[in-house]
Amino acid sequence: MPFYHKLGEIPRVKHTTFYKPDGKSLYREEMVSSKGFSGVYTTKYHHHLPTKVLRVTELTNLTKNVDWPDAPVVYYHCFTDKKKSKGNFINSRNVFLKNSHCSIATAHVTEDTDDFYRNSYGSEYVLIHHGKGVFKSDLGEIQFDEGDQFIIPRAMTHQFKFDDYSANNKMMIVESDTSFEIPRHYISEYGQLDEIAPYSERDFKIPENLETHDESGEFRIIVKMGHRFFEHIVPHHPYGVVGWDGYLYPFAFNIRDYHPKVGRIHLPPPVHLAFRTQHFILCNFVPRPFDFYPGAIPVPYFHSNIDSDEVLYYFDGDFLSRTGVVEGSITLHPGGMPHGPQPGRTEASLSVRETKEYAVMVDTYEPLKVTSNVKETLDEEYSKSWLSGD
Repeated sequence: MPFYHKLGEIPRVKHTTFYKPDGKSLYREEMVSSKGFSGVYTTKYHHHLPTKVLRVTELTNLTKNVDWPDAPVVYYHCFTDKKKSKGNFINSRNVFLKNSHCSIATAHVTEDTDDFYRNSYGSEYVLIHHGKGVFKSDLGEIQFDEGDQFIIPRAMTHQFKFDDYSANNKMMIVESDTSFEIPRHYISEYGQLDEIAPYSERDFKIPENLETHDESGEFRIIVKMGHRFFEHIVPHHPYGVVGWDGYLYPFAFNIRDYHPKVGRIHLPPPVHLAFRTQHFILCNFVPRPFDFYPGAIPVPYFHSNIDSDEVLYYFDGDFLSRTGVVEGSITLHPGGMPHGPQPGRTEASLSVRETKEYAVMVDTYEPLKVTSNVKETLDEEYSKSWLSGD
């Protein structure tokens, strides 16, 4: 995060004694840092030692082999709503695309759970497509609604609690082995979001309502470590933090609060940039007026982005350059293959003055592999839709 935040009780000086009300027992200080000790960090104060674990067991039932080894290299379109696995916010996830640095999944959440979740090797971007509720971690709570995009730092123990599990709750998850960061050109030399940024600090939802637990017992944390899952049983409630401060914490930003840039002629996708990692970027496409130069073509020009695979997840609205896509669709256009509007879409766009779509784009620098979940939900006509016309 680009700004400092704190909640609860903390000592005036770091790395000094901080006693509990009895005057004898110490709260336990933990520094959670990134990039060694060179990145952003947060300092937390626990009721108990954060290192205590009663037992660890590998959970083989959560590891799903979804490889599609002989998948053709074509333009892909799949319907994620056709792949629904009942379960909670952890075990209902289905991965559609992946490489060695990221994965893209959806989850239709039908059940609550008392389990806690920690992705030890990855940071996560979570888009709330449907549903509302509260995100909980040991740093506090964030109320969420449809369209909220969460950035959850690596190794952050947390839960998503939906208000109604009989509703159509859905999340889209992008996992990264490096952190999601706000692009540096959006941040001034003083650390404040610049006026050119498509959002401001006031648009972010940050942790509030720090609820500190001091219960003992057996609490289950599901820990994801790469492609493996483990059950960690800990003797104290994971939300035992009495106070914290720093720059490393989860936050949310609603896709509807993204302020798009508009040009006289069509602007390339990087102008829609929201977050970046070391291995891919993530963009927000939102409603906006189209280009206003006389004769400007609103839809994208044909292009070969030779260094990136292009993924679009369709959140809401009508995407002008594509036919057949619906809410919840994922399209993949592999890098090195020319792509652009389907036949007839350029001509159809010439009289259109605005777009009303919402979508998330992920451009990866390493080719993505499609999974068997794509095969199960594939639109087999999509790759053929460029064959007609000229």
